[in-house]
Amino acid sequence: MRTDDKLDQMEEQRPTDRVRPPSMTRTRLWLFWGTLAVYLAIVAGVLATTWLVTFDWQVMFFRPYKQWPEIHAFLDYFVVLGQRGPTAVAVAAWLGWRCWRQRNLHPLLVLGASLLLLNITVGAAKLGMGRLGPHYATVVGANEMGLGGDIFPSGHTANAVVTWGVLAYLATTSLRRRTLSVIAALGALGVGMTTVYLGTHWVSDVLLGWAAGLLVLLAMPWLEPGITWFEDRLMGILLRLWLRLRPDSLRGPLPVGSLAPEVSRQRIASDGEVLVPAGTGGRSAAHNPDSWPHHPSRPYTIRSERAPATPAGSRRPPHADRSRTTPLSPVTGRGRNANG
Repeated sequence: MRTDDKLDQMEEQRPTDRVRPPSMTRTRLWLFWGTLAVYLAIVAGVLATTWLVTFDWQVMFFRPYKQWPEIHAFLDYFVVLGQRGPTAVAVAAWLGWRCWRQRNLHPLLVLGASLLLLNITVGAAKLGMGRLGPHYATVVGANEMGLGGDIFPSGHTANAVVTWGVLAYLATTSLRRRTLSVIAALGALGVGMTTVYLGTHWVSDVLLGWAAGLLVLLAMPWLEPGITWFEDRLMGILLRLWLRLRPDSLRGPLPVGSLAPEVSRQRIASDGEVLVPAGTGGRSAAHNPDSWPHHPSRPYTIRSERAPATPAGSRRPPHADRSRTTPLSPVTGRGRNANG
């Protein structure tokens, strides 16, 4: 099988179950700005020591972990669903299988981009506001801000929203997306309330964590162009590396996936080097015809040597037969006439 036929066949057999990610619609944009307004209102309420801080202290004095001690052991394990390390490993394993099935890196890159954005935004807010948690509070009724803590907003809650919400974001059908969205919302709600039960977070910490995680998910469509650009470049690098390490892999299936159009149209030389079209900055097959596989037995027609069209019934000169289709010489690349 010829190289170009092999690549064309792989293009036709490429999996088609990758759907378009959610776009930044008007509804999604309104949700983003509304959530941002709630985020800022929570921060302002805590900074101003409003009723929100009073409610935080009331719940802390209630000590939920002493009211229902029988569920304490279960919630100690349940709160792990909000820890960044275990949840990221579990979700990455699932998305890694999807990457292998779809032959592209988009699911893992979306997870990585969302977690990177989450760590930057939530980490900056934690360090910037420096709020102490309930177990380390110093003054009753105070907001405990600017004291070197890292509790506001709740990282467990925000991480649960983003990590499990990414599965809904990457769902392949509308029904799956709605179902996973409900499951992720319930899981994030449970993780946030569990941190309040255990006394590790104020109620306002959890509220801000929900808002912070939702902002990251709502902002993901803005990151899609950058994710796609990085994916195309990375897949092109991986394809070239694979062909350099396994030059004989053209006889079997190649690990190609969501390649850029210019990468998908490339051809492979006999020595494993990628031949790109002329003008793309790489080696052109037209400039080095001896390195692309020859097929001497296949006839080629030289445009300049074709016989001119003549009216029907007219007699052609004897030399016209020698200007018909002539096979190319495998050595010189020049046309050979019937006399050799």
